[in-house]
Amino acid sequence: MESKKVLFISQEVAPYLPDTPMSVLGRDIPQGIHGKEFEVRTFTPKYGCINERRNQLHEVIRLSGMNLIIDDTDHPLIIKVATLLPSRMQVYFIDNDDFFQPLPEKGLEIDLLPADNDERVMFFTMGVAETVKKLRWQPAVIHCSGWVSALTPLYLRKKYADDPIFRDSKIIYALHPEKFDGKLDSRFADKLMMSDFSPEDIAALGGEAADFAALNRLAIDYADAVIQVSDDVDASLVEYAKASGKPFLPYGGEDARAEQYTEFYRTLLGDEED
Repeated sequence: MESKKVLFISQEVAPYLPDTPMSVLGRDIPQGIHGKEFEVRTFTPKYGCINERRNQLHEVIRLSGMNLIIDDTDHPLIIKVATLLPSRMQVYFIDNDDFFQPLPEKGLEIDLLPADNDERVMFFTMGVAETVKKLRWQPAVIHCSGWVSALTPLYLRKKYADDPIFRDSKIIYALHPEKFDGKLDSRFADKLMMSDFSPEDIAALGGEAADFAALNRLAIDYADAVIQVSDDVDASLVEYAKASGKPFLPYGGEDARAEQYTEFYRTLLGDEED
């Protein structure tokens, strides 16, 4: 039987970044699922603090070179790839100097300023979608992990709604406790509408500058299902997800988490009896 494809879109992945609850989850869950039943590929930002030589990243020329337009500005898309051992799972990195380089005064820290987060998330989301299209790799499940991936459900259900690569995919949004402070740029909604979204499409953002919670609510609105990854996720977002009536996987502890997620995928795909 052919393996079903699972696309992980992760905010952080160890060992490319220091071990944190999010980065370890971004490594362990895809590797725990990758195997006979599921073929997994992971996409993540290529933060400036990631050592390319040590981690054996290399640019994929045939996937790079596209310019993504945000707010009437062209931003070059560079794609790099590495192989995560021991599973030999492919990890793709979305690279751009405007959005993922560390600030010099912060050393090697990942410093994602709220004022830039709207365009950063837009660029990352489009970069993943356009690269997966070029790969002609049709995922059965798309697992979005962390707020950097929060626009993915909106883009795939609206901007890429008719694309056969994504049309039949089940999109899961994973709620994490990690958040950014402050609010996104006040022109965020305008920039989205310049990318062909209607006011109705982004109504969940409200009429004011969006914050972390608003961005997550938008993700929940367009996802097919929601996962709670820990017991310290914002309670209002958990309640919002439950109230949506969509399939919801509550936090069930760290033990056998890959098995829990696998069973959740099977249920979404109608494979409960397997």
